[in-house]
Amino acid sequence: MQSNPFVISGYVSSEYFCDREEETSRLLQEVENGNNVAIIATRRMGKSGLIKHTFQCQEVSSQYYTFFVDIYSTKSLREFVYMLSREIVEKLKPYGMKALQSFWMSVKSLQTGISFSPMGEPSFNFQLGDLRQSENTLDEIFTYLNHADKPCLVAIDEFQQIANYPEKNVEAILRTYVQQCSNARFIFSGSQRHTMGVMFTSPSRPFFQSVSMMHLESIDIEKYKTFAVGHFAKNGKSLEEDVVNEVFKVSRGITWYIQKLFNTLYSRTAKGEKCTKEMVYEALDYILSTLDYTYGETLFRMPEKQKEVFIAIAKEDQAKAITSGTFIHKYKLSSSSMVQSAVKGLLERDYITYEKGVYSVYDLFLEYWIRKNY
Repeated sequence: MQSNPFVISGYVSSEYFCDREEETSRLLQEVENGNNVAIIATRRMGKSGLIKHTFQCQEVSSQYYTFFVDIYSTKSLREFVYMLSREIVEKLKPYGMKALQSFWMSVKSLQTGISFSPMGEPSFNFQLGDLRQSENTLDEIFTYLNHADKPCLVAIDEFQQIANYPEKNVEAILRTYVQQCSNARFIFSGSQRHTMGVMFTSPSRPFFQSVSMMHLESIDIEKYKTFAVGHFAKNGKSLEEDVVNEVFKVSRGITWYIQKLFNTLYSRTAKGEKCTKEMVYEALDYILSTLDYTYGETLFRMPEKQKEVFIAIAKEDQAKAITSGTFIHKYKLSSSSMVQSAVKGLLERDYITYEKGVYSVYDLFLEYWIRKNY
């Protein structure tokens, strides 16, 4: 049994997964109808949780090989191919030697890195540095996917990263492979909404009109109330009526922050006691205090001008017209050109996001921490 029902890392089971019934049903329907899907949402809204929850559904788990790869940290096609290879090997292990040998026979460029013990236990000893011809290996991987003995479902999280790879035409290469792969369905999820939107809706881009689009919004607050009250009650604890409302307000409805606050509230509420509205802010202060060193280091590593602009955006909450005289004067910034240069660096490093004319700090808790300390 999960000791704290408000899970903040990974996916455990449907018991600890709240709602998303409509989204799960739609994703299942799209897959079963042979469609590829793009899921777009703010970071930490729960895209990966939704995908993994869908993978656990009987309709999927009994019929498909499922592979989930998060490419947020990748910087090149070679890293992408390496991570996808590792994921396929790891997910095929439970299916036994026959399933793995099918992959091993298809992906000849990785054969030296995959070995089998006398008992048939596989091991993947391939290192990133061993991958020489990433496009050849990618071709072999798609050959496997197209000829696997079960249909495959491949989810690629933070898919917008491929737009930053130094190799040319990565989007076009992947689009061609996806289009020709009749034995697999693909889910492309991403948090940079503008970039993802352009990739899939611009006529000049390879993936134009190749997927069904899904936009993931906040969990229904009433359903989350039922979820939270139920888990507290199950363990002899109770929730004051306004707690969920206050948590949604503080977290701006973003799933991970909701879960993190409730994870903390649950641990700070003794059995037989009630969790109150006041405890929400105590929990937030506690969380921020545990992040003091991390956030302090984050700001310490920032170039001085970027730090000044970053703090100004955090204090402004949703910052608009940041090169205007009003904004520059309010936060004592040196010039509009300095702001433009700093913002470019902050966007490139994912410290801030820009959508619909508004600049925001990516990490909500970091925004709160700055307001508390600056």
